[in-house]
Amino acid sequence: MRRQPQRVAIAGLGPIGTKVMQALDSGIDGLSLAAVAVRDHGKRRPEMELLKRRPQILSLEALEAAADMVIECAPAAVFRAIVEPFVIHGKTAVVLSVGALLTHWDLVEAAKKSGGQIIVPTGALIGLDAVTAAAEGTIHSVRMVTRKPAASLADAPYVLANRIDVSTLREPKKIFAGSAREAAKGFPANLNVAAALSLAGVGSDKTMVEIWADPTIDRNMHAIEVDADSARFAMSIANVPSENPKTGRITALSVIAALRKLNAPLRVGT
Repeated sequence: MRRQPQRVAIAGLGPIGTKVMQALDSGIDGLSLAAVAVRDHGKRRPEMELLKRRPQILSLEALEAAADMVIECAPAAVFRAIVEPFVIHGKTAVVLSVGALLTHWDLVEAAKKSGGQIIVPTGALIGLDAVTAAAEGTIHSVRMVTRKPAASLADAPYVLANRIDVSTLREPKKIFAGSAREAAKGFPANLNVAAALSLAGVGSDKTMVEIWADPTIDRNMHAIEVDADSARFAMSIANVPSENPKTGRITALSVIAALRKLNAPLRVGT
């Protein structure tokens, strides 16, 4: 018997939210686009005018009543306002501000209590399946080195607090070394990949991160090294930035791939 499609809401229509909206409008089995929440309700949105079926435009507060699942594609500052109403009512939240999840960990407990679920897509980092598998055994260490175009890091809280001038760099400079928890706090719009890696493996305090501001590159580059009792492996990726230089194009595609898996007759990957 064919079930009713799950109603999906999208919070935020930046480059990621817009791509996901278009994919849902084109059709993903078992899902239907019900509503979106945007910062400026009065702004004309040509991308919505091209949809086959336009969703409701609602406030963040109204999303939960209109949908069974929310895809969080918004600034970390509104993370809780988006995710909490869904998980406390036993619904699903697909989150991209993974760093914010580390500081709102009680939402995981709320989902456990209500029967809800928080889904973290692979996003801009490869290899999370391998890290998740290794974590079933013993992981000795996880290290991640991120290199980003210098300009994309200019307004990060850590950069501002430490008065680091990335605008005058002529060569790569290491601007941070520490745990994934610290990286997520200091770079909330830039290092969600580090938070996702930490959740897949040994946790945010044991996952070590380096961040380099690099004026010589035009892609977001991540390299990880994992040493475990089951395997030792290294992986790297160079992501093409989206219209938002802080986010790679592959992030939106990762969300779409995760949504297709939800009701697919064949699922590849753990």
